[in-house]
Amino acid sequence: MSAVPLSWYLILSAILFGLGVAGFLFRRNIITVFMSIELMLNAVNLSFVAFSYHLKQVDGHIYTFFVMVVAAAEAAVGLAIILTVFKNRATLEIDQVSDLKN
Repeated sequence: MSAVPLSWYLILSAILFGLGVAGFLFRRNIITVFMSIELMLNAVNLSFVAFSYHLKQVDGHIYTFFVMVVAAAEAAVGLAIILTVFKNRATLEIDQVSDLKN
């Protein structure tokens, strides 16, 4: 059996990262932007694991673990902020939330 080439993993990672950047830049909903950031983090994790497997070292797996810990903390804090913003503003549209005045 032949292994999947490293370039395929990197192309997939670049596509996922590009989709995350596009969602972050062009969407107006806070939850969609939040999901786009998570997609970019997962694309980076895929690259770390692919390089780690290709180079036969464990460093990429360790970095991936730390990125996942940071992503979990970001998800907890981010969702709390999103819920607070929705409770106070009754909207999740970035254009309407970006105004800091009451």
